[in-house]
This record gives sequence, C-alpha cells and structure tokens, in this order.
Amino acid sequence: MKEEVKGGGGAPNRELYALLNVSPEASDEEIRKAYRQWAQVYHPDKYQAAQMKDIATENFQRICEAYEILSDEHKRLIYDIYGMEGLTSGLELGPNLNKAQEIKEELERLRRQKEQEKVSSHVRPSGSVMANLSLPQFLEGDGIMRGMAMASEVQSQLSERSGIALAGNLAVDGSSGGGVASIVFRHHISPASSVEFMGSAGLRALIGVQTSRQLSQHSSATMGLAMSLKDGSINLSNNWTRQLSETTNGNIQLALGTDTSIGVGWQKKDQKMSAAGDIKIGPGAVGLTAHYTHRFSSNSHGRVGGRFGSGALELEVGGGRKISNFSTVRMLYTIGIQGIFWKFELHRGGQKLIVPVLLSRQLNPIFASGAFIIPTSLYFLVKTYIVKPYNLKREKKKSLENAEKTLSQVRESRATAEKAQKLLQNVANRKRSRQLETGGLVVTKATYGSRKALRNRSESEEAKDEATSQIIDVTLPLNFLVNESGQLKLHGGVKKSGIMGFCDPCPGEPKQLYIEYTYGGNKYEVTVDDYEELVIPKEAHRI
Repeated sequence: MKEEVKGGGGAPNRELYALLNVSPEASDEEIRKAYRQWAQVYHPDKYQAAQMKDIATENFQRICEAYEILSDEHKRLIYDIYGMEGLTSGLELGPNLNKAQEIKEELERLRRQKEQEKVSSHVRPSGSVMANLSLPQFLEGDGIMRGMAMASEVQSQLSERSGIALAGNLAVDGSSGGGVASIVFRHHISPASSVEFMGSAGLRALIGVQTSRQLSQHSSATMGLAMSLKDGSINLSNNWTRQLSETTNGNIQLALGTDTSIGVGWQKKDQKMSAAGDIKIGPGAVGLTAHYTHRFSSNSHGRVGGRFGSGALELEVGGGRKISNFSTVRMLYTIGIQGIFWKFELHRGGQKLIVPVLLSRQLNPIFASGAFIIPTSLYFLVKTYIVKPYNLKREKKKSLENAEKTLSQVRESRATAEKAQKLLQNVANRKRSRQLETGGLVVTKATYGSRKALRNRSESEEAKDEATSQIIDVTLPLNFLVNESGQLKLHGGVKKSGIMGFCDPCPGEPKQLYIEYTYGGNKYEVTVDDYEELVIPKEAHRI
C-alpha cells in the first residue's frame, strides 16, 4: 500500500543543514562526518578536466561555507536564530560575549530594540461604523435609517514603556443622540504590571485608574476605579483571568457601584475553532452570551451564537470569508424577540463597517425560514458558479505570473542541481550496484516538486507537460545518500530543496517528495511533505 506522510509547512528554511544532510540538532561530530563525506566527492583535486574541476570548486565552496558556520558554536547559534541575514548584517556583538547564551541574549535584545523603534514611530488607528436599517420602517414611509453609531480610536507608543490612546464615539437613534470623547495613558511599570489613567467627556464624563498585574505564569488580575463627574458616584471593577489549558482561558468579572454585576466567562481557541461564553448577573437581570466559530479553511468560517436572559433572547447563525490579506466579509442571520435581522460586516485592518437590517418585527415562521434559506441558497449558487471559477482562474494566473518571475531563478538552480548530480553519479552508481547485489535499498524513481504537479502527472498530456516543469528528478542524489547499512534518512524540519542535487523548481508552491524503491526483492513507495522526516526502508511503504 501507499503511505503519505503529512508535514507542517511552517518550519524554518535551514539550507545549510540540508546542504550537509544533517539534523538541526546534529552534534559537532555528525557535522564533521557529513562534511568529510561531501568533501570526498566535491574536492577539486579529484578532477582533471577543467569543466569538472570548476563544478567541483563551486560546490566545494558551498560545502566549506556550511561547515565553517555550523562547526562554529557562535556562528551556528546566530544562524539558527536569524539565518544567513544575521551572519551578513554586521551585528556588533562586542568582545565580551564569549558564551552562547550571552550571544543569544544580546541578539534578542537587539531584535526587541528594533521592534520597539518600529512600534514607537507607528500610530495604530482603529474604528467602526454601524448603520442600523429597518425594512418595516421603510415600507411605512418613515425612511430606512433607524440610527447610526461611530467609534474611532488612535493608539500611539510614546516610549518603550508608555503609550496613549485617544477615542471617541457618536450615536444617533431616531431624534436623540450623544457622544463621548476619551483619553487613556498606559504605562508599563514592569514586565508583569501596568497602570492606566483615563478620562472621558460627554454623556459619560468620568475619570479613573486601572492597574493590571501578571500574578503567575497562567493568571493575571485587573482592578479599576472610576468616578462619575456628573453625580460623583464611584464604580469599582475587578477582573481575574486564568489560563485553564493551552487553548482555554477563564475569567471572573466583578463590578461594584451604580451598575453592580458579577460575571463568569470562558474562551477557547485553536487553529480550527474558537468558542466563548459568559454569564452576567446584575440587579434583577441575568444574561448568557455564547458563540462558536469554526474555520472550514484559511479563508472561510462559520459562526453560531446566541444571547439569552431576562432582557434578550436571540439566535445568530452565519459565516464569513477572507477576500484579501486584510479584508474579511461576514453575513449573519439573527432571530429573536426583537425581530428578524440580517447583519452585514466588512472588516479591514482595524476598521469595521457593520450594517444590521431589521427585516420584520414579527416572528412569522414562513418569513423567518425564507429569510434564512433564500440568502443561504444564493450564497452557495454564487460561490459554486461564480466565485469558485473566478478564484481558480485567478490562482492559475498568479501561478503563471509567479512562474514567469522566477523563471531565470529556477533555470539557474536547475543548472546548479544538474552540475551537483554529475559529480555524484559515479559514487551513487557504485552504491546502487552494491545494494542490488545484496538485495538492499535501491531508489528506482524519485521526483521532487509541486504537490499539485506530482498528483496531476497521470492526467492529460497538457497536465503532464506542466507537471514536468515543476518537478525535478532526484533519484541519483537519494541513491548517493543511502548509507552502508542500506538505510536512507532525510531529517525533519529541513527544506529538501537545499539537499545537494536538489533545487526548488516552483518557488512559493507547496512541495512534496515522491519515491519508489526496492528492498529485499519487494517494491515500496512513499510521499512526504517538504519538511517531513523520511526514513526508508519501512514496511508501511510496501506496495
């Protein structure tokens, strides 16, 4: 049978480890051993022909550079943290940094300093606009607009520890309205504690102070004190947060004053889903709010939520889709005691546009069903017959544009890989012959490249031609890497395009390695992702 090993694509690109075919955790002795193996093949003195000597010299320099960096404790540490950029950026570490830990701490300090400098000069605006529309009100001749609310905030970092935020909001509902302007000054007293001073003017004029502290690795607390400038009333608020697990947090809120209440909340978030819920108990009122969001892919998600209590009863379902790197659209359907609503949302960066549309104040079952089924059906029809074909066309166009941009780069890397394979040929063939004689491991076919191209090779001739341009034959270098014990190992966390004799035939595309091999007279095959570890032979790969 065929086994496909799935790997994560987020591993760092560690070309030097791939070049020597060693693990990122390799010992100094393993690095020296790998260097000697490659040096025996690529040392220029082994070749007499000028062309072969030039090829050997080029590849031997690459091997020497990798060995020089990975065999030096300090250089290797810098490379592991920042890659080649860290080694070529001219960072002045100082003469007193002799220990690896000291170098790491200094590099981290420089990185944080650069980030802080970037943040200090950056002003981060955010805001939202909500336009409440009413279809029944429009049909009655009173206009479609029920009300509008706007909020805006600008945050700026004043120094490494201090920041300021200016905010304002304005709301209009029918013939009444109001607004609030506020300012917040935030200062980090230490890495574990901070303090905020706030003031606002308008409908809710107040002054206050709030402190936060990290109590332990998994828990924090916030306490706030605010005084109203209108009636002099004082409100005290407390919030305790605790990390319950790697993906789950819980919190308790307590407010004392004119709006006394207590609440308990819970949040869970991972790669595929997020969920949250809270219960709030106030004077004569109890409320429960909950929502669940599931990610179907990196671009789309579905959402179910609801509010239940003495003053609210509603259910909300819907979903959203990412339409660009910075923009997301969402449509939600809400039914409750206040009526039936559609809600449209556009999120872009820190800005939001929210448009709730009241469809009906009456909870008519037929109207409620139609208000849910009709837009849902339209969405799937548009997605299937318009959006999906358009996205496929756009992805193909982007792929072609990317291929054109990287054409010269791919040609150059292919030529380098072919040269590297040429010098491996004699040793690889000798190893292959020895393995054949003993019934050991022989790689009969190996291709590396675009995941999609590898899957499409069995389809039309056009697909085969396209696939051929996005893959490279790596049978020869893999036979060379078979050790004397008849085993082949490619280390995890290392991009395979960096291995001697390999190259990246399709930059930016997800890649896989497909191998057919024989061992003990039996046939095997396996497919692994770019950063996945591979050890063969393995019985699970047997056909």
